[in-house]
Amino acid sequence: MTAPAEQLVRHRRRPSKRRAVIAGVSALGITGAAIVTSTMLSSAGAAASWPTANGSKAVSSTIKVSGTYDGKLTKFYGSGDLGGDSQDEGQDPIFELADGATLKNVIIGTPAADGVHCTGSCTLQNVWWLDVGEDAASFKGKSSSAVYTVYGGGAKNASDKVLQFNGAGRLVVTKFQVENFGKLVRSCGNCKTQYKRTIIINDVDITAPGKSIVGVNSNYGDTAALRKIRIHGDSSKKIKTCTRFKGNNTGAEPTEIGTGADGTSCNFSSSDISYE
Repeated sequence: MTAPAEQLVRHRRRPSKRRAVIAGVSALGITGAAIVTSTMLSSAGAAASWPTANGSKAVSSTIKVSGTYDGKLTKFYGSGDLGGDSQDEGQDPIFELADGATLKNVIIGTPAADGVHCTGSCTLQNVWWLDVGEDAASFKGKSSSAVYTVYGGGAKNASDKVLQFNGAGRLVVTKFQVENFGKLVRSCGNCKTQYKRTIIINDVDITAPGKSIVGVNSNYGDTAALRKIRIHGDSSKKIKTCTRFKGNNTGAEPTEIGTGADGTSCNFSSSDISYE
């Protein structure tokens, strides 16, 4: 996980689909269980279809995961104390992942409560949100060496944030799709404890309407790298690519200070973004 975001390499040849997937994620520092070639994961190009649930299960108290939890494409939805789908802060999640845990092949339905929480490094593999509640997933590890991997899957109907980055470390989002959303990734703008955060978004399909792909706090040294981003249904280019903020630790609303590539906080070129 040592390759800095600004040193990402584009691959010109694809000798085979499996080899291309492995080469692509390896260039982003993803190894081990995060490398998946399931047919549920979209290849570069048009977004894949959304999966059909294999049964459903009501969740009244947070499911705590250590190791690997395979939902086998069951749809999980909140009930009882987890029956909310508002934007209220402080809700409990459907799943809480311990440091090093993997959650895979899961559909989160409605109500979604606060989705998924990662307390340390984690992998979300082929996880789908049908109707995002407060946030789809929140990353809360405190170590600068923490790595959060989102590989495959997708989210839609998020009135605000999809992936909320509150902790320290590196977040890598690959082969994900999002539609009808506020922000795909947001580095917390006003958390009591702030960190330098690294965000890599690669090979992702984005479907309008949406407000912003990623938001970073440039005053805390955050960086975001965008590669192979395909935006659908936004010919007028209303969706912001990378938005820079002046964050704070007081709880006040962060100040937006710029948008687009700047070579420091927001790293990408025009060829990394395509409109389809």
